[in-house]
Amino acid sequence: MKRVAVFAVLITALVLSACGSSDDNKTTSGSGAGTSDSGSATVIKANSANNAKTVTIGSKNFTEEFILGQIYAQALKAAGYNVKTQLNLGSEQIAHRAVKSGQVDAYPEYTGTALTSFFKMKATDVPHDEQKAYELAKTDFAKEGLTALPPTPFTDSNGVGMLKATADKLGISTISDLKGKDAKLSFSGTPECPQRPDCLLGLKDVYGLKFKKVSAVDPSLRHTVLAKKKADVSIVFTTDGQLAQGTEKLLEDDKHLFPPYNVTLVFKKSALDKLGADAQKTITLVQKGLTTDAMQELNSRVDIDKQTPAAVAKAYLKESGYTK
Repeated sequence: MKRVAVFAVLITALVLSACGSSDDNKTTSGSGAGTSDSGSATVIKANSANNAKTVTIGSKNFTEEFILGQIYAQALKAAGYNVKTQLNLGSEQIAHRAVKSGQVDAYPEYTGTALTSFFKMKATDVPHDEQKAYELAKTDFAKEGLTALPPTPFTDSNGVGMLKATADKLGISTISDLKGKDAKLSFSGTPECPQRPDCLLGLKDVYGLKFKKVSAVDPSLRHTVLAKKKADVSIVFTTDGQLAQGTEKLLEDDKHLFPPYNVTLVFKKSALDKLGADAQKTITLVQKGLTTDAMQELNSRVDIDKQTPAAVAKAYLKESGYTK
């Protein structure tokens, strides 16, 4: 119940920030990303010209991606588009191939992930300036015939988590504190983590860590392995709702391994061009409320409160004033 109260405050703030007060937020009759009457929050308006246009939104294979995929899909549907979804595609490599091949028209990707996994930049070389990181990713995506739309306000970095009781007992607050204790600790990450420079590979190269045991789990189990003590250390995401529960500790990335991970909705350029201007206007609009605190709350509604991503996305759009 406390989380719901917190989110109500967040929603009030983002609704106020979404109020249309400039010409950029106003459109002529029938436009997809228009506003309601003066003094109301910006509301997506259906454009009948979009009814004949179909868009397929994909996502990767974890909670935040499911929620974002649903937010984008439902927002575009509200703008009048015929929307299909292919959520839970798999890892970033699978999703990347899916959008390049045209299996899906777009999916949410993280700027830091794109630069390190697709474009082979060292994690430590990725700019910590979020806009610079986005611009680099946007340029590289463009070379592949993909368009990376402007990013979300929130950044969801990879992080290293432990049970608070375990970390406190061992005197661990930073990732560097793991050095010297790592040989007795077990580690868990996604199947691709050992090869990713912003995951286990980076922890070895930057922090010199070599764990006693390394196990691969589905991203959805990243907190479960800690709770069930199947791993001492786990890769987590900084917008995870579980981190606000008080039982886990997010270790400080004191050597700045993890780069910014703002989300960009990556479109196949040819598909985006067919959709027209309403598509990008709509995505830009509904991202305004996606702050770090709001994203943690949305994730918690699914992972902790067991609501469906579709229901959470619908509530976000309505409570934010983007849909009625």
